[in-house]
Amino acid sequence: MDRREFTASLVAGGCAGMCVDLTLFPLDTIKTRLQSQQGFYKTGGFRGIYAGLPSAAIGSFPNAAVFFVTYESTKSLFSGYSATNLAPITHMLAASLGEIVACLIRVPTEVVKQRTQASPSLNTYRVLLNTLQEEGFRGLYRGYGSTVLREGF
Repeated sequence: MDRREFTASLVAGGCAGMCVDLTLFPLDTIKTRLQSQQGFYKTGGFRGIYAGLPSAAIGSFPNAAVFFVTYESTKSLFSGYSATNLAPITHMLAASLGEIVACLIRVPTEVVKQRTQASPSLNTYRVLLNTLQEEGFRGLYRGYGSTVLREGF
């Protein structure tokens, strides 16, 4: 993959991912609150429907950009070695590797976003600090393994 393709994948992937995530954010908040143990209305109902948006906005662009760069780079790497009948396997491997790498960015932002959505009285920064103080850096990666299994395979 040359520099121009790399830049195109980085920018296009990041912009596309950010547009999708920000457009669907209210639905994601409703889903998170419906799944909360406290219940939909106790976690804010329809109020504060954009709680957690800063975390999603900060993580969305780099998450999608890293996915697409990894995906395209992996496809380029395997393109010289695989026959046309192996193209689906090449795409599958590239997508899986892209998801595994992207989850390094996605999971911490998802943890903060979901906790903010379920506790709209706290802002994103306060949720991040609380998570780091109470659980340490590992708390930001809670669910990384299951997310990788869901997204990458």
